[in-house]
Amino acid sequence: MITKVSEITVDDLKGYLRISGELSSEDTKYLNTILNVAIDYIKNNTGIKDIDAYSDLVIVVFVLCQDMYDTRALYVDKSNINKVVSSILDQHSENLL
Repeated sequence: MITKVSEITVDDLKGYLRISGELSSEDTKYLNTILNVAIDYIKNNTGIKDIDAYSDLVIVVFVLCQDMYDTRALYVDKSNINKVVSSILDQHSENLL
């Protein structure tokens, strides 16, 4: 069971995305990249520095990564963000701008 964002590995992401077989080095780099982008997005969107303090952010990372993997885009489309992601991030927002 993953309870902290920092515990998420490329293998965890691979399982969540239902990727079978071995990953090429390029695929591994891409999954690492989208994992880091998702984490940065959460930090920038909420203002939270220690995202490991909130276990519900784990699913947000997975959902954001899935969206980026499915669309092959290294950004989050704010006009079409998943409602679960939006709801959880709104609960933790320290950036009330």
